[in-house]
Amino acid sequence: MPARWWILAPAFSPFAAMTQAATYVYVSNAESCDISVLHLDPADGSLAPVQAVGIEGQAGPLAVSPDRRFLYVALRTEPHAVQSFALDAASGRLTPLSAAPLPDRMSHLITDHSGRHLFGASYGGHMTSISPLGSDGAVGEPAAVLPTGRNAHATLVDPSNRYVFVSALGSDVVVQWRFDAATGRLTPNDPPAFPVRPQAGPRHLAFAPDGRFVYLLNELDASVDVLAFDAERGTLAPVQSLSTLPEGFSGKPWAADLHLTPDGRFLYTSERTSSTLAAFSVDAQTGRLSLVSHAPTEQQPRGFRIDPSGRWLVAAGQLSHAVRVHAIDRESGRLTPLKACPVGRGPHWVEILSFP
Repeated sequence: MPARWWILAPAFSPFAAMTQAATYVYVSNAESCDISVLHLDPADGSLAPVQAVGIEGQAGPLAVSPDRRFLYVALRTEPHAVQSFALDAASGRLTPLSAAPLPDRMSHLITDHSGRHLFGASYGGHMTSISPLGSDGAVGEPAAVLPTGRNAHATLVDPSNRYVFVSALGSDVVVQWRFDAATGRLTPNDPPAFPVRPQAGPRHLAFAPDGRFVYLLNELDASVDVLAFDAERGTLAPVQSLSTLPEGFSGKPWAADLHLTPDGRFLYTSERTSSTLAAFSVDAQTGRLSLVSHAPTEQQPRGFRIDPSGRWLVAAGQLSHAVRVHAIDRESGRLTPLKACPVGRGPHWVEILSFP
């Protein structure tokens, strides 16, 4: 597939970035078909534009290689493909590399921990795909395409790189696979799926930093589930479930994303109908959650990320066409909204990387 990119001149000098903490925010903008690159100032959380990189098609989910050398973006328009970019550690800028086909429109991308395999989850195709990754950042044609149940939404790889989970929103299950990283092969685990409550709509998943628990956000009832992870068997078991909705909520729940702080002390979720972020404290021993607070954010926060320092949360407003930084209180976990920064149109996916 032919690929074309265009790159706009930076408003922020990469030479200035070299004298500051090298933390960069990457935002996928669906409607304007581009990726915004922003510099995050570690002192005050302010954002400055670095680069805008256009892609040929609607920009979809992003994924980053484990060594932080490459960034991948899925195209949500036909012909479905994944485009790869080289990441420059000094400036944060992206350089286009190549493109490869995908079997369908993907709602999520992630690499395994070896950086040799790229997983895609297709909501409309009800499938997961596995594509080989080269040491040069190139993506190969899909090596396998497997059914998952209805509306596959996201993929999660366990810390040992031996197990893979795929949320199937329409089937209300999390599919459990065994994974052979040497061959890239997936085989059903026993049992092959973890059942979620009917009409919950499992969407995104995240491992606790110590690997003992998985947190599952359900889109349709805006609940978050705490799941115990059996590291030997590669299976999940229920621990706790609670709502992420703010008090007085009315309307149809529409949860979107969840992430933990790097130290695992706090978990955050986003809800699009109310345009809010929920903050929870995490019990380190049991994995259980306690509600801390809710905070307003950009309109329709489809995606957000927490920076590697755990001090800043950056949320993308799909309808406000901007991202907003929130300061994280290190003691309580409460969020303080800071200044918004305009990006492209329809931002919905965020990655944050820090380089030494």
